[in-house]
Amino acid sequence: MARIVMKFGGTSMAGIERIRSVAARVKREVAAGNQVAVVVSAMAGETDRLVGFCREASPLYDPREYDVVVASGEQVTSGLLAIALQAIGVPARSWLGWQLPIHTDDAFAKARIGEIDTDALDASLAAGEVAVIPGFQGVSDDHRITTLGRGGSDTSAVAMAAAMKADRCDIYTDVDGVYTTDPRIVPRARKLAKVTYEEMLELASVGAKVLQTRSVGLAMKKNVRVQVLSSFTGDDAPMADTLPGTMIVGEEEITEVERQLITGIAHDKNEAKITLTAVPDKPGSVAAIFEPLAAANINVDMIIQNIAHQSAGSASATDVTFTVPAADLARSIEALNQARGAIGFADLVHDTRVAKVSVVGVGMRSHAGVASTMFTTLGARGINIQAISTSEIKVSVLIHEDETELAVRVLHTAYGLDAEEAA
Repeated sequence: MARIVMKFGGTSMAGIERIRSVAARVKREVAAGNQVAVVVSAMAGETDRLVGFCREASPLYDPREYDVVVASGEQVTSGLLAIALQAIGVPARSWLGWQLPIHTDDAFAKARIGEIDTDALDASLAAGEVAVIPGFQGVSDDHRITTLGRGGSDTSAVAMAAAMKADRCDIYTDVDGVYTTDPRIVPRARKLAKVTYEEMLELASVGAKVLQTRSVGLAMKKNVRVQVLSSFTGDDAPMADTLPGTMIVGEEEITEVERQLITGIAHDKNEAKITLTAVPDKPGSVAAIFEPLAAANINVDMIIQNIAHQSAGSASATDVTFTVPAADLARSIEALNQARGAIGFADLVHDTRVAKVSVVGVGMRSHAGVASTMFTTLGARGINIQAISTSEIKVSVLIHEDETELAVRVLHTAYGLDAEEAA
């Protein structure tokens, strides 16, 4: 008997017929003698609809009340799946985040899981019930509903797998694995059999939509074996542990033969660029910019500080440019304007028509010229680079959003990632 966590995304839960299909897939695992916990997302588009209501009510909504609203989508699908399982003879019950409970901090709209109580869940599984758990949600120490941020159901699933000591965590989505890039942009993108935790972490952080960043980080920390699978295979498809999805594994499991210089190329249009002009060029000025953003739980990505300049009769000053998630732009502007006196900037200029394109691969550690190839390839196509950031296995550039698809296609070819033509 194995313990399995199965996670189904929004497209898998988009309507009663698809929920019935999920129930049938879960029943197969139960019939094989496995103990099963299922983590579900809201129906496709439902979270966006609920977020839209919050923004319509107030652009500067209270994050605590936002969580109350958006957590309701997963509550609906967890109850519906439990009903669908019961209808086909599978004992099941739903467990909301506060019922287990799933303890989180109080960073509303982007909470982090602290611990999960599994005593009641263990008893339920031992009794032969399937546990259906809404992803994306938990409860704070003061008993308020929290949510984990967009894509948080992946994190819920990995956290549940770790807490339950599950044998594996199967992430069912609308793609059948992790590809070298988005196959909708590059039809010759290749599916990867294995990706290291570290590569997947970088890919997720720079825009790959397959898994949420925090879920990969948690899987790496807890050594949770994760498999990405398609939920749209036929009813007669092999069992999940024999399906050809993508395994997220430790680097030691990938042989030299399998290893590539570049594993994948990701893009993210959900970025906003902010420039503060004429910031005093003195110790503490940069800290004064980013302290209020950190206090507001706003993540800053790329940062550029220009060469200091000095006008006649004035003190030295510089311009500072950085990026934040587009969804956090309004709150970022508010936090910076409130701290304007302490920072001392002249103007705040923002731009949402930008995109981040990144190349990722553990092979960068031992090969030179990866960044040079990227810059040369983009320059040859007239694509201007607005900002650059790097890590040991990643190079990211900020470009105009209209050039995103062209950049992804030419880089995919430049790094030799295109699949061979069919014979």
